[in-house]
Parts: sequence; structure tokens; C-alpha cells
Amino acid sequence: MPGDLLTVELTFVELLLLVFVVAMVVHRIKLPYTVALVLVGLGLSFQDFIRFELTPEIILMLFLPPLVFEAALHIDYRIFRQVLTPVLLLAVFGVLLTITVIWGLLTLTGLLDWRTALVFASLIAATDPVAVVSLFKALGAPKRLSTLVESESLLNDATTIVIFHIVVAAALLGEAQFHLDWMQALTQFVIVSLGGIAIGFISGVTANFIFARVDDHLVEITLSTIVAYGAYLLAEQFHLSGVLAVVFAGMIIGNRSSRNMSPTTRMMLANFWEYIAFLVNSLIFILIGMQVAMPRLGNQLYLLVFVVVVVVLISRAVTVYGLSFISKLLDSRVEVSYQHVLFWGGLRGAVSLALALSLSHGIPNRNTIISLTFAVVLFTLLVQATTIGPLLRKLGLTGQSETEREYERIHARLLAARAARARMQGQYATGALDPTAWSAVDKELQARIQKLSQEQQAFAQAHPDLVEGITSSLRKESLLIQRAHIGDLEREGVITDDVARELITEIDAALDDLNHPTEQAVAINSQKSSNIEVTL
Repeated sequence: MPGDLLTVELTFVELLLLVFVVAMVVHRIKLPYTVALVLVGLGLSFQDFIRFELTPEIILMLFLPPLVFEAALHIDYRIFRQVLTPVLLLAVFGVLLTITVIWGLLTLTGLLDWRTALVFASLIAATDPVAVVSLFKALGAPKRLSTLVESESLLNDATTIVIFHIVVAAALLGEAQFHLDWMQALTQFVIVSLGGIAIGFISGVTANFIFARVDDHLVEITLSTIVAYGAYLLAEQFHLSGVLAVVFAGMIIGNRSSRNMSPTTRMMLANFWEYIAFLVNSLIFILIGMQVAMPRLGNQLYLLVFVVVVVVLISRAVTVYGLSFISKLLDSRVEVSYQHVLFWGGLRGAVSLALALSLSHGIPNRNTIISLTFAVVLFTLLVQATTIGPLLRKLGLTGQSETEREYERIHARLLAARAARARMQGQYATGALDPTAWSAVDKELQARIQKLSQEQQAFAQAHPDLVEGITSSLRKESLLIQRAHIGDLEREGVITDDVARELITEIDAALDDLNHPTEQAVAINSQKSSNIEVTL
């Protein structure tokens, strides 16, 4: 037993080391972090030194709750309400439509029998937004788009899991007895979904009641962890939707945190769950790569893999564009550019793999279903995830506008000219430069610096909103530096722990005001920005 524990611990440390190395490398190359992890995992699948079995229990019980909870914490209810109609259409009817299209097309091809096609369709409908949403954050995509993609994925995971279990239960009866009572299935779906939502609501409200009466960030973070796993396990214990329970618990806690938690606790909570999500995502994607048995995929008919990938893409296109049209008829328009991102960003990942691996050996063609699932997941991660960034830029959905890029150009030219003059002044001071030549170049550099300074000043006055954003970033950076220095003073014994806590709480409150400005603060900043002067 101790030997087994040591082996698991050693494997875990080795995986963390790989995660660290990959994270450092991807900063220097233009490749999504999750894709890089999958590629590393694929490389590890050819060796026997590091082995870790990715089971459905690990994915669904250990990895899924914190991932769902962290994502739900950041869903702004106001934006969620704006996109509620398309989200519900895609997450409920979209899953049913996706399953129907995939099932129908694969059955028509004759490459899979109708029962195998139905089981496969019921598990591949779940989308995984992790790789896409992380890219959204890096590129500054619109918050409404991020909320739409993330909310749809969270809810359609729950829908897919419920429908999958209904389909598999019917499939296990055998071909002669296979019968799907649609009314019974609908009733079961409603009970499972509403039951999960109820448990999530109760868990979130209860947690908020405790948060409001406790002011200790360690205790509150511990409680949030209990809620993330507890809501999921409690719902699953009663055969209800654990995913929906965690989603609604996370949303209730996240949207009420400003009223129930201190600024310091909110910051600590956000940092804690950001790290947990980073760690879990890193491990799950590298393990996905390790689980893809290349010989198993290679022995499958290439035609079948190709057809399945095409069919999955067709089903996604029908679902997104069809239901977006219906959403428009219901007075909830989804921009065409958003529809393109929803279509191409419909990646498949951990949930589909977990469901495929959970299939019992009594399911016909189980190995074929698992292999096809791996193939689709691999395609979406290696092809779609790597091209979603250029698509966002092509559609003009990156956060940096042409105005911001122009400001960057002016600012960079000014900094470069100042750096050149400062360095050459140092060389002149040591006698390394000819006095006459330096005098001429120095005049040119000074003229360029003055011209660029005036150009930047005029640009800033013409675009006060842009400068206000830069000013806000500088204010935030200033507060973070002050916060770190307070910690240094406490460690050095210059100030006591009580004083350090008091000062850090003040700084955290100021940071919170910057991140969540009140209407009055917005009005004041707007007034200031109209007369702002930039000094460089």
C-alpha cells in the first residue's frame, strides 16, 4: 500500500513538472496551452515511464466539479440574463438536435448500426469551452460572447449527461427489447434537471448565509470547496444532475459575493479557484493525450473517422445557425459573428471522453465508440482550437481595437526614441561618440521625441476613454505594488500583523472598486476623462 501511494505521488509530481514546463514554453510560441498539453500527452503515450489511467470516475467526480464551479463563479447574472434565450435553446434543444442529426446521418451512411450511432451521438453532443474561453481572455473577446459560449457549454454538459444515461439504459436492454419511451424520458429529464437546480440553489443560498456571518478567507474558501463537491455529490446521490447543482450554486455565490464577502476574501477566493481550474485543466488535457492509443485509432477505418468528424461539424452548424435564427424570432438576436465562433468553437473534450469510457462492456461496439470519441476530441483540439484565434481576429472580435493599436504604435515609437537617446548619451559621456556627430543626432532625436510626445498628447485628448482605461490599469498596478510592499514590511517586522491586515483590507477595497465601479464612480471618471491630460 505505501508503495502504491508513493507511485501515485511520484506520477503526480511528474505530471506537475510537465505542466510547468509546457506553461513556460507556450509563452514563447503561438500555440494554445491546452493544445500543447494534448500534444505532450500524445508523446507520452509512446512511453511506459509515466502511466496514469484516466477513468470516468476521475473526470466526473474529481475534475468536473471544480471546473464547473470556477466557471460558474464568473458568470455575470446580468449578462447571462441577456443571453438566456439562445443559451437555453442551444443547451437543451441544441443537444437534442445535435444527437438527432448525428444519429440520422451516421445511420444513413451505413457505417454504423443505428444503435451504436445513437449511443455515440448521445455522448459527443457535450461541448468543452476550456480551450476557447482561455483564448477569449487572452485576446480580450467580448464578455457577452464569452458568457454565451461558457454558459451553453455548462448547461449542455448537464443535458448531455442526462440524455446519455437514458439512451444507454435503453440500449442495455438488447436490440430485441430496445424501446425508448419518449414521454418517460422527458419526465425523467425534467425531474433530474429541476432537482439538480434546486440542490444548487439551496447550496448557494446556504453558503451565502454563512459567508455573510464569517470573515475569515481560509474558512470561506474551505466552505466554497465543500459546496463545489458537496452539491455535485448530493445531487448524484439522489440521481439528479450534479452539473446543474454546481452551476447554480457557483452562480449564486459568485453574483452575491460583493454583498457577503470582504474584498480580501473575494480576491483570495478568485485566486484559489483560478489556480484549481488551471491545475485541473492542465492535468486533464495532458491525460487526454496520454489516453489516445495511436494504434487503436490507426486500426480504425480512416473513412469512418473522416465521416464522423464531418457529421459532427454538420450537426454543430445545423444546431448553431438554426437555433440562432429561432432565437432571433424570439427577440434575442445572436450576432452572425458570434454564431461563427459558436460553430467553430464547439470543441469536444473531457465530458465526452468520460461518458465514452464509462460505457459498460455490454454495449455493442464499445471499443469503436471510444475510438471515434478520441478521434473527434483530438480533431477539435488540434484543428479547431488552434484556428479559433485567427477566426476571432478575422471577425474583429479581439479586444484590441485599431485605435488601441495606433496608440501602442505611437507610444512604442516614443519609448524607442527615448531609449536610444538615453543610451547614446551614456556612450557620449564616456567619450565613445564623436562630439560633432552626436550633437547632430541628439538634435534629431530630441525633435522626434518632442513630435511624438505632442502626437501622443493629441491622440489621448481625442480618445479619452482609451486613456481612462490605461489610467485604470496603472492605478490597479500601483495598488498591487503597494499591497505586496505591505506584505514585505510585515515579514521584515517593520509593522505588526494587525496593521498589515488593516492596510491590506483598505487596498483590497480600492482594488474592488476598480474592478466593480459604482455608477457614481463611473460618472466621476467619465467627467475626469473629458479633461484628462497625459504627461509623459
